Amino acid sequence: MPEVLTPPRQSTFTVALVGNPNVGKTTIFNRLTGLRQKVGNYPGVTVDKRFATIKAGEHEATIIDLPGTYSIYPNSEDEVIVHRVLNGLDSSNKPDFVLAVVDMSNMERGLFLVTQIMDMGLPLAIILNMSDTAEEQGVKVKSHALYQSLGVPVLQTNARSNQGLEGILEVLSKKMFEKPEGFLASTDLLPASLSEKIQQRFDLDNQYQAYQLVRFYENEPTLSEEHRNWLQTEIEAAKYNLQATQLEETQYRYRAIQGVLDKAVTKTDLGRKRLTDKLDKIFLHKIGGYAIFLTIMLVIFQAVFAWSAMPMDLIDGFFASMSARAAGLLPPGVLTDLITEGIIPGIGGIVIFIPQIALLFAFLGILEDTGYMSRVVFLMDRIMRPFGLNGKSVVPLISGIACAIPGIMATRNIGNWKDRLITIMVTPLMSCSARLPVYVILIGIAIPESYIGPFNLQAVALLGMYLLGIVAVLFTSWILKLILHFKEKSYLVVEMPMYRLPRWKDVLITMYSKSKTFVLEAGKVILAISIVLWVLASYGPSSAREEAIAKVESPAAGATDEQLTTYENQIASAELESSYIGIMGHFIEPAIRPLGYDWKIGIALITSFAAREVFVSTMATLYSVGADVEDELTIQEKLNSEVNPETGNKVFNLATAFSLIVFYAFAMQCMSTLAVVYRETKGWKWPVIQTVYMTALAYVSAWVVYQILS
Repeated sequence: MPEVLTPPRQSTFTVALVGNPNVGKTTIFNRLTGLRQKVGNYPGVTVDKRFATIKAGEHEATIIDLPGTYSIYPNSEDEVIVHRVLNGLDSSNKPDFVLAVVDMSNMERGLFLVTQIMDMGLPLAIILNMSDTAEEQGVKVKSHALYQSLGVPVLQTNARSNQGLEGILEVLSKKMFEKPEGFLASTDLLPASLSEKIQQRFDLDNQYQAYQLVRFYENEPTLSEEHRNWLQTEIEAAKYNLQATQLEETQYRYRAIQGVLDKAVTKTDLGRKRLTDKLDKIFLHKIGGYAIFLTIMLVIFQAVFAWSAMPMDLIDGFFASMSARAAGLLPPGVLTDLITEGIIPGIGGIVIFIPQIALLFAFLGILEDTGYMSRVVFLMDRIMRPFGLNGKSVVPLISGIACAIPGIMATRNIGNWKDRLITIMVTPLMSCSARLPVYVILIGIAIPESYIGPFNLQAVALLGMYLLGIVAVLFTSWILKLILHFKEKSYLVVEMPMYRLPRWKDVLITMYSKSKTFVLEAGKVILAISIVLWVLASYGPSSAREEAIAKVESPAAGATDEQLTTYENQIASAELESSYIGIMGHFIEPAIRPLGYDWKIGIALITSFAAREVFVSTMATLYSVGADVEDELTIQEKLNSEVNPETGNKVFNLATAFSLIVFYAFAMQCMSTLAVVYRETKGWKWPVIQTVYMTALAYVSAWVVYQILS
């Protein structure tokens, strides 16, 4: 009997991809991994990690794309993550090797990070990327001379054009990494006695790792309180000055790096003005720069709004027809109702946002890839910082005018956690497109269609709601800036890369990965809440439902189609009133009566958590509008004529209508947004706080408006 040979199991190893921001690290990661990428999060923090497993010769290599950083100092969450992963404090992400990406046109800045990694004693290979940019600037690097000075493999690439990609794959497949000697003498940075104690207690390999733990121990969440207190005691006993040592290290390191560059790098003055410098005079102009930016954002916003309309309508229609088809195929019953009225619409409520998310991140990817996004950040930082935001906050906020969901997801470009959190917390205050149907109906009730000169009063009021959202964002950001206290320092470092044409493959990968993350992460929460709302609106105490339906007068024999439709709507209204969500509406009526609202409006407020625009269809059902719920004029006329049976006054008078408009402007009534905030902050703490403060702001503002106008 012939012997059966079992193929050898492939060995696997982990490679950390590190580098400064805007050095092409993400491009290299995309080129190596394509659509095999996965997204997770680092334990204890809110920053996402991207990773993928690829075939590398006879091996499988897991590539971890670490956040871009200029150094490994405890100044930001990104730097804490790089420190933790490279030092093996997060065992699930501990790398076997490191690929360090350096901008070939700015070697000094890139080698600062590289030499810090060398001092950790990790097996390393260096990728000198952007060789085309270096050539344009007259920079030439002697790779062999650099190898002799640093003692690790050096590879020149241009990832944008795939030049050198095969070399990177060869480095991975043959594991061409070398463990370098230390770049600086760590004894100059940390007393030997203190270093020895730390290395023994934490099982560290070398003195520089001990030095880094001293630098990061206050910011390292994986350390126990006992370890933290021990480190603090030892540092104080040694009378060790952290701040002075960091300054000394920076000076020593740059001085040593310059010695390496003198041997390996030559620069030639090309004597010509680069296109980037010429464009910057236009795009960074103190007046024209802002006008260009606003124009670009207006075009993007209009494109996202207009181009997503058709696919969103198609998705909406598809799921509506799917519900109808399922209702026709499945036998009547509770399970069928759950599928057709709860699950299918819930899934549709997830998928319908994909066109907006994909388009927005496509445009953001293009702006980032061309180099323009860095200029936007630089322009807007001075304006946004007094309010607790920074320049990178402007894109999410403007995106929030279309939809808060992609706007909140766009905050991932903000490296500082405090600035990012404030942006997440205030973005839903921007008046999104879902509020528009509510504004249109209520403004039509409250304000006559008249003109002052060339201006329509209703249009002016609608513009005022958007301006009110902007004022609320700035004021709330300023308050949060005073309240929130983080050890992380708020500062902005922006790299100004050269202008380039976008890489369309990377843009498509970004669209795909962002849409996938939304569907798989936020979608689960959205679907769950959709089902809960359906149950609350579909069921109630049986006796109450029977009594409510019995009060509806049946149509006479020979009733017209219009009378039959009105009867059906009255039945639907009675069923909704007697449902659990209707009972909830009656329950909260005493709390909302000071705002001018009755129990019917209370039900609309509750159902609006599914989506703000649900207000329209809820009002149509409650007030038995005998027409298409999307016919805003019919609903508007019905609401305008509704009279309170107790007082004889109009339900939707000027005070009530404006109070409701302001409430919808500020209230957090969108479970999809809550799901995304939960996803981005990795927990329910901040979504709950956001819901509470926005609801309080909405209630107080609506009460003030009602009291003034009553």
